[in-house]
Amino acid sequence: MQDLHYLVREPKIKSEKKPLLLLLHGYGSNEEDLFSFANELPEEYYVISVRAPYDLQHGSYAWYAINFDADENKFSDHDQARKSRDLIADFVDGITAKYDIDASNVTLIGFSQGSILSYAVALSYPQKIQRVVAMSGYLNQEILTENYAKNDFSTLKFFISHGTVDQVVPVDWDRKSKPFLDNLNIESVYKEYPIGHGVSPQNFFDLRDWLNKK
Repeated sequence: MQDLHYLVREPKIKSEKKPLLLLLHGYGSNEEDLFSFANELPEEYYVISVRAPYDLQHGSYAWYAINFDADENKFSDHDQARKSRDLIADFVDGITAKYDIDASNVTLIGFSQGSILSYAVALSYPQKIQRVVAMSGYLNQEILTENYAKNDFSTLKFFISHGTVDQVVPVDWDRKSKPFLDNLNIESVYKEYPIGHGVSPQNFFDLRDWLNKK
């Protein structure tokens, strides 16, 4: 298994093979961020929160670098993003083998950069992922595997959410995600909330309801 640091909340409801919620934090954050609401997530799941591999110092980490040019244009390091995409896919294989996890019941919950990676992992390796909660991110086609469109997406489902006044990742970027998924015949729910770059209580309640229905 890839050597990524992570936190674990074991299921409170015991069963033979348990489903997994894998939490992927945003740029400049760490594994403790999303894990803070682990106890509010459905009790039958393993909840595992992973630390991104690139150290920004002072407890901050990234899945890939975001750089600025002389004109202050922001651009992403797609090579690092693809490496992280595959790192997460390998981590899923390792963690489902290490713990008593049902490999056919894996959900990614990503925020911001973690959301961008969640899209990439699920569309590139849909055999490993069944559901995605993508919050405040967007679908970046540049970091998908080359022949992703040939994949079988029949078991994949998305819950997408975004703040309408997000100043970090513009909501217009994420509004393109559902039509893209629709074109691949992937089931998805898209919701917007009157907030900035964050997760509102209503957003959290809606995603938890969505998880409970699945």
